[in-house]
Amino acid sequence: MIYLYYSEKFQGYNFGPEHPFNPARLMLTFSLMEESGLIDEKVCRLEPRPASEEDILRVHTPEYLAAVKLEEPDLAFGLGSDDTPVFAGICESSRMLAGASIDAARRIIAEDCSAFNIGGGLHHALPTVASGFCVFDDPALAIRVLRDRFDRVLYIDIDGHHGDGVQQIFYTDPSVLTISMHESGLYLFPGTGFIEETGDGEGKGYSVNIPMPMYSGDEQYLRAFDQIVPALFEWFRPQAVVAQLGIDTHYSDPLTSLNVTLNGYTGLVRRIVDLARLHSGSRLLALGGGGYNMEVVPTAWTSVLHIMRGEPLPEYLPPYWVELFMNLTGHEPLSNPDIEMRVGTNTENRINKELSGTLQGLKEKMNEVHGLF
Repeated sequence: MIYLYYSEKFQGYNFGPEHPFNPARLMLTFSLMEESGLIDEKVCRLEPRPASEEDILRVHTPEYLAAVKLEEPDLAFGLGSDDTPVFAGICESSRMLAGASIDAARRIIAEDCSAFNIGGGLHHALPTVASGFCVFDDPALAIRVLRDRFDRVLYIDIDGHHGDGVQQIFYTDPSVLTISMHESGLYLFPGTGFIEETGDGEGKGYSVNIPMPMYSGDEQYLRAFDQIVPALFEWFRPQAVVAQLGIDTHYSDPLTSLNVTLNGYTGLVRRIVDLARLHSGSRLLALGGGGYNMEVVPTAWTSVLHIMRGEPLPEYLPPYWVELFMNLTGHEPLSNPDIEMRVGTNTENRINKELSGTLQGLKEKMNEVHGLF
């Protein structure tokens, strides 16, 4: 069974009409899943419950939670910044998104199943600070729950931005292996996620970063994944997997400078689903995350659900849903298969040279601790 989490209350997590984090992308994603016939005997849609204060305090401090509950700007806690402005209902809507991931983790513990929270993946939030559109760090909250049963949990993040919050929360913890593939912090927020960030203390060697060169596309992403990630799964032997599947790596995304297509993205997702099936009995919690082109997000995350179901991707989108999308946005949605993206020869040579150096350096860092490569 796959549990799918979505609530109309997710629309309440809304920073305003000019903010790139538009909750309508979640509504459109869920409606596409419905119109595609994916909510059936294989997929059970569940209405999430808000995270309890007790659950939130497993990651965040009491002082931070109190500040969020006030719903007033307080830059000491990252609340009211340009990235994360305060709005009426910010606490309750944040609790809803976090509650979905927490409940999904509990389902996985109880039923050895898979789950997908399309509203989750808020990976920048820190224990005491809101950051990068993220108030409560639902991936970290879910990992805390999974650790109640499992000794080893693997977190993999393919969002365009570094999963800095999750990394920091588990930076000294050898029971959680964090892997983040993202546009290099040399070019993009949050400016972290370099190969030198490998963990500290007992957690040394349990934080892995694969910073991708600007303009990296499908070929580079799949090459980097294949050289690094399967070996980490085999070595760590995770009992459960949490995957943040942001689609802001797409070439059309307004916030990043990458060239991944839907073809490359679904290739990465297939690999993650297959590795979770092989190493953790499909105990997989998939999360949404970034993705700021409305034409791309619904197709990408609906493709994730197709892949989790073990099905081929459809060649066409449902006509009724396409009409709904166009009436709402004024644009046509993107469908599979995507176009192929190419860059100039000189740019491609630069990307490949930079990536080769990154992968070699990362392997050396991992060999210093674990002798993996």
